[in-house]
Amino acid sequence: MDQAAPVTPPLVAWWDRRQVPLYLAAIGAGALVGLAWPGVAPLLEHAVEPVLGLLLLATFLGVPMAEVGRGLRDARFLGVVVAANFVAVPLLAWGLSRFVADDRALLLGVLLVLLTPCVDYVIVFTGLAGGARARLLAAAPLLMLLQLALLPLFLRVFAGGDVVALIEVGPFVRAFIVLIALPLGAAALIQALARRRGAAGRVGRRIENGAATGMVPLMMATLAVVVGSQIAAVGDELAALVRVVPLYVAFVVVAVALGIAVGRLARLDVPATRAVAFSTATRNSLVVLPLALALPAPLALAPLAVVTQTLVELVAMVVLVRLLPRLVPHRA
Repeated sequence: MDQAAPVTPPLVAWWDRRQVPLYLAAIGAGALVGLAWPGVAPLLEHAVEPVLGLLLLATFLGVPMAEVGRGLRDARFLGVVVAANFVAVPLLAWGLSRFVADDRALLLGVLLVLLTPCVDYVIVFTGLAGGARARLLAAAPLLMLLQLALLPLFLRVFAGGDVVALIEVGPFVRAFIVLIALPLGAAALIQALARRRGAAGRVGRRIENGAATGMVPLMMATLAVVVGSQIAAVGDELAALVRVVPLYVAFVVVAVALGIAVGRLARLDVPATRAVAFSTATRNSLVVLPLALALPAPLALAPLAVVTQTLVELVAMVVLVRLLPRLVPHRA
């Protein structure tokens, strides 16, 4: 055998133990850079997709493809995730959106982001909290297809039929290809390579080990780039956007409670219940942002409402990585 058990370097062990404060520091650094030098926002915005793609590739490399296959056959988990995201959460989103129903731009931004479940970095956060990331990864294509099909219906009911004509499907398709299909395909190929003997197998295993050790820096880079690219735009319209901040905070709190409740009601195991809680609370902001940016000028606040949700959510997810295992502990 030419495969040896990897030894964790001291630096890697150090940052693995300090993930939450490091992630909060990354968010703070991104905010500082974005506010101090707003001119770098376009450059950072272009970096979001590549950095997020690398983070997802590293995440997928840590999930054996056999586990993803088993997740596709877990009908109970898939049913719970779908019911939580497309029955319970839309009702919550509708209720919260009534607080900004007098402002069409804010209303549309809130609905766009709250009605679309995340399919990318939610898998990373779920894994960090000891959730069933392989099962959530298996559910990602279904969640993407359902939100693509149901978003026009929800918007027609909650915001009016004329809004549907303003929505494009292109960003959903592109995000699925770039952030799910390509990293997942690359991870499957690397895992297959790592199982081989000889030089090819060693290369595959080195890539797997490198991805595992680089997860924390990649997450920090993703958090810093996303926050840095958007914080200045939000700051310019802070007086108008402050109305949606408590709505997003309330959404996270209630959505996590909903996820835990439906997971326990369905008698899911602890990792699956944590995964459902993350799925209900985490939204597809990076995918719907291009939709919001394509809206007419009178609705210019809509994309900023989406970005505001991203900033609130990133802080909330970092906190939940530490908090959710206490809310849903392993049974004795």
